[in-house]
Formats: sequence, C-alpha cells, structure tokens
Amino acid sequence: MEHGKSFTATPRDITQKWYIVDAEGMVLGRLAAEIAKIIRGKHKPIFTPHMDTGDNVIVINASKVKVTGRKAEQKTYFTHTGYMGHERHTPFATMIAKHPERVIEKAVFGMLPKTALGRQVLRRKLRVYAGAQHPHVAQQPTPLTFTQSETK
Repeated sequence: MEHGKSFTATPRDITQKWYIVDAEGMVLGRLAAEIAKIIRGKHKPIFTPHMDTGDNVIVINASKVKVTGRKAEQKTYFTHTGYMGHERHTPFATMIAKHPERVIEKAVFGMLPKTALGRQVLRRKLRVYAGAQHPHVAQQPTPLTFTQSETK
C-alpha cells in the first residue's frame, strides 16, 4: 500500500465467516450491539462503510434472552396498520412468547444504519432461531462468546 492512500475493500478482499451465538441468559441490548458490529464488519481491519464486509451470525435460544430493569413489563413494540389511528403496541412478554426471533431481529435492526446496505446486511447475514436447533451445520459455524458485565 502506498503512503497516503486510504484502503478500500473490494469484493475479492472480503472473506465471510460463520459464527453461532447462544443467547440464553444474555442481555438483549448488549447482545444486539455485538451482533450488529459483526454482521456490519466493524470488527475487521478491512471495514469499509459502503461495502458489505461483515460475517454471518446464527443466534440460537432467542426465547431465553433477558432484559434488565422493568423492561419485561414496560417495553412495547410499535406497528402501524396503515389506517389512521390504528397503532398496535405489542408488549415484550407477548412478543417473546409468540415470536422470540423478532425481538432480537428488531434490536439488531435498531443498531444498523437505516440504508439499503443496512437492510441487506440484516436480511442476508442474521439468522435467529427460538430453540437450540438450526439448519446451518454444513457452514461449520464458530462459537462466539461475549463478555457481559452483570447489571443490577
């Protein structure tokens, strides 16, 4: 590399790995922040903002993720039907019971850029499963652990 030149990743520089994360007992927001960093590629020295340099992440045991404080009772998920005044607020407890995958997907989405690349990264690189089973054994994912400080 020449002196004074910035490095920009090209498609031939990018290699994608597969990681597996067990969400059991992990704090939702802290887990989502780490996953967002990995699927975006910010953990790599070749990170380029306009390129998809991230790795694939498989999340298992999504139904066993936890939240801190009173979020279990107070947190809601907002959707709109498209009709005036038809807002839907789904409580966290209902969402984790019916669609535990969406809880992690929405948390990670909130930490990605709201651009075409951000949506593409979420759609292509994140796979979330409620239980311990997943169909990606052929990819030989590497187990990934995060050190999480315990909060009160």
